[in-house]
Amino acid sequence: MSQPEHLIVTTTDQLCEIRFNRPHRLNAVVEELYTELLAALAQAEADPEVRVVLLTGEGRAFCVGADLKAHQAGRTPFARRQYLRLEQQVCERIFHLAKPVVAAVNGYALGAGAEMAVASDFIVIAESAQIGFPEVTIGNFLGGGVTWLLPRLVGLAKARELLFFGERIDGREAARIGLAARVFPDATFREAARAFARQLAQRAPFSLQLVKEQLNHAGERTFDACLTAELEGMTFVATTQDWQEGIDAFAEKRAPRFQGK
Repeated sequence: MSQPEHLIVTTTDQLCEIRFNRPHRLNAVVEELYTELLAALAQAEADPEVRVVLLTGEGRAFCVGADLKAHQAGRTPFARRQYLRLEQQVCERIFHLAKPVVAAVNGYALGAGAEMAVASDFIVIAESAQIGFPEVTIGNFLGGGVTWLLPRLVGLAKARELLFFGERIDGREAARIGLAARVFPDATFREAARAFARQLAQRAPFSLQLVKEQLNHAGERTFDACLTAELEGMTFVATTQDWQEGIDAFAEKRAPRFQGK
């Protein structure tokens, strides 16, 4: 894939880093960014060298949501719906991607930006970063599955508070309520976020994929159905070379070297 206009995509050490690249607009979203992001996610999923995807923003913001100036350009109702559907598709793609997605919130993550972060498997956040859902305060509504995902992360009462009031919270508060997995100092944030993702990339790829799928759907399944899915997962991974590598590494008291085979 050629380098997109609104993203910076780099792959090193089994990590695909996708940076939103509209810093002059605080990475506010336009249609082209969404379509480029869908293509980049598909490329990362198909690349056997990629174990983890890291989403972050260029400049001083993660993503401040929709570019409202672009919205004022006289769209038809159909064109507006197509744009909104793109955001739903992006969040759905992040949520269902067969590889873990880490959202590294380096600054403002608002509206659609916060929704993309919530759709990820992990949020890591800088201390001074601010995340929030201001849609209701401007007469808009929410997207990206956040009304389903957010209560699972922070509980229904806290989700109501965040969505009804639309107030921003900083990195420490996001970690305190369970929205973010880690909070890192601003000065070392980018490298700390990459280190977090690289640590995740050392895990067995098939095992990670199965855990992600199971956790994403566990709330919709009965306990017995979860047991059945876990049994199928355990049976499958036992057929892989990585399973044997894990056993050997444990016996030899060394770190495993998983190959995704």
